[in-house]
Amino acid sequence: MNSQRDRRAVDGVVLLDKPAGMTSNRALQAVRSLFKARKAGHTGSLDPFATGMLPCCLGEASKTAGFMLEADKRYRAEACLGTATATGDVEGETVRTAEVPRLAEGAVRTVLRTFVGTQQQVPPMYSALKHQGRPLYELARAGQEVERQPREVTIHELTLRRWASPRLEFEVSCSKGTYIRTLAEDIAAALGTCGHLRALRRLAVGGFREEDMVSLDALEHAAAAGCLERFLLPVDAGLSHWPILELEDDLAVRFRHGNPVPFDGSEAGRARVYDRRGQLLGLGELDERGLLRPRRVFAWC
Repeated sequence: MNSQRDRRAVDGVVLLDKPAGMTSNRALQAVRSLFKARKAGHTGSLDPFATGMLPCCLGEASKTAGFMLEADKRYRAEACLGTATATGDVEGETVRTAEVPRLAEGAVRTVLRTFVGTQQQVPPMYSALKHQGRPLYELARAGQEVERQPREVTIHELTLRRWASPRLEFEVSCSKGTYIRTLAEDIAAALGTCGHLRALRRLAVGGFREEDMVSLDALEHAAAAGCLERFLLPVDAGLSHWPILELEDDLAVRFRHGNPVPFDGSEAGRARVYDRRGQLLGLGELDERGLLRPRRVFAWC
């Protein structure tokens, strides 16, 4: 691990393909160490057993991470029917078994279609959500269970990839806050049995594509070859769907100092804010009165 003295200003997003068996924070710190970056953050944890897309935001890009938490996600998952575990995934102890009905593939597809749309989902006990200041997973490990309020989630698309009883592989596109472990358990219940998540891979976050991911091994080789920067995406890459607003010099100076500025000719909402020279100043929100308020201003300004 690099000492704080060795760290440097590195700004951008790295689309890490997180390996199995590693926590998201450990993966983030590995990326941070390779780049020798002073600051780093990610856009939402993956369970240690899961693999796939973990956007790592280095330097000033960490100011965009909170906004990217709101992005839709896409996953490929494999459930094992007939066995329920304490954690809802392959890492937990078996707590229940049940017979798996003989189901035709068409019947499975029909059940999956019933999950598409907006619905209420109860978060699992083994989650990072907090109850009276303590993460639920701590309470679960202590043998406690507390009531969890259901949350609204949206399943945009749910498709069957493979059905070979008791294994069910599916792909899902969903809103933020969707627990795929809970979805797998709910699907199993709808099929007349129980189940748990055997494998999970995150394929996409917002507009980031699966083919743009890079493995930790590839980053290590690039670091040794001195070409890490080719894997660094722009600071605002995760917000490419936000419109761009360009400010004249006098307004740019005011925005840089955290002051709201007038702006005409654009719809209200969030935007990426640039100056006339193409430098990203920050992230702002335009209200209905035409006032552009800074939400994040980047340090290079």
